[in-house]
Amino acid sequence: MPVATYVRDHVGRLYRVGETDVEVSGRSRRVVLWAAWAAMLAAGIGQYGFGVLIPQLRDRWSVPELFWALALWTVCQAGTAFPAAWLRQQNRLTATGAMWIGAILCGTGLLTLGQGQLVGYAVLGGIGAGLVYATCLGTVVRWYPERVTRKVAFVSAAFAYGSVPFVIAAGILFSDVNGFLTQAAIAITVIVAVAGAVLKDPPEHWWPPHVQPREWALDRARVPNRAALKEFRPEEAMRCGTFWWLYGGIAFAAAVSLYDLAYLPLFVGDKVLGAIALATLAAATGTGRVLVGWISDRIGRRKALVWTLATGGVAQFVLLYSQNTAGLLIGATLAGLGTGCCYSLLVGVTREYFGETNGAQNFGVLYTAKAAGALLAAVVLASQGPAFAFIAAGVLGLAGAVLTRHLSQPGRPRL
Repeated sequence: MPVATYVRDHVGRLYRVGETDVEVSGRSRRVVLWAAWAAMLAAGIGQYGFGVLIPQLRDRWSVPELFWALALWTVCQAGTAFPAAWLRQQNRLTATGAMWIGAILCGTGLLTLGQGQLVGYAVLGGIGAGLVYATCLGTVVRWYPERVTRKVAFVSAAFAYGSVPFVIAAGILFSDVNGFLTQAAIAITVIVAVAGAVLKDPPEHWWPPHVQPREWALDRARVPNRAALKEFRPEEAMRCGTFWWLYGGIAFAAAVSLYDLAYLPLFVGDKVLGAIALATLAAATGTGRVLVGWISDRIGRRKALVWTLATGGVAQFVLLYSQNTAGLLIGATLAGLGTGCCYSLLVGVTREYFGETNGAQNFGVLYTAKAAGALLAAVVLASQGPAFAFIAAGVLGLAGAVLTRHLSQPGRPRL
């Protein structure tokens, strides 16, 4: 039976080495990765699938009411990340327990929407999706400490493109919204619950035996994405200016993304074309997260984040002034590649700026910027006409790019 040993690198980080993934958990970490991917594939329907239902739900509620419901769902989803991370850090909530609770809440949220309860959808569905999101990312980070950004991008991408079949089916094939939501709720509950039974955390500080941790740490010191100079607790990170530059950029990006999600089908007018445009946006968001994660390994997280937010801002003007279907789909693709991709970079940026010991909690606090962005979108964008709203969204996206240009590792000179 292999015996675990602990080593430290040149900055004092601790590694538990000598054990394979199968030896510590009884299963390959690839199984955990694919289980997290499948769960995220299902959980994202509550966000990306809601937009395509808005034209069909207008006979029950007004557009502002529907937008506020989506904003509240986003607030609950983003606001769950920090409490979930804290409970898991304190060993008061297991990965499986969190996923099972999330499965029930996600399914119940869609069922209540079918029964005419917007608040039930927003609160229950949002909290459930937040539990699934935080648990899946947190578990993957623990199993792939040497490839965090790429694996997080792979899993979080499913949260976006997993809704594409739902969007197409809801927008084109099905007219009975209630029956369709019931079927979707059952499917989501089963998928997330089964995936939750597979998820299990490795021992703390576990490190894959085929990678030499000290050499890996020295290599990281020479690449654009360097390790943090200090392990920050959440309250320490919040005293850094970098934290708030990053928070503002994510909040602006979230506002733009939420506006596109809710209003793109309405802006298009045609039901089928609206569904296709929204499916294009979701697909571009998902695949773009994987692409941006790969690019950020080479040019640096900060540069990748600036360029994605700028792309999302420019996309709003393309959408507003597009004269044909091709222009609309190009705008939707750029919007997905832009503001929707920032979340896959956020995990890596957080760990590389504020350390890895409290990485999940620091990410949870920063992820609440998505909730702030949802409220900003509901107040500033939802009450305006499409011309003003798309221009304002474009300005917000570009402003987010400007804010993130100021990012620098706390304690390390910019040059």
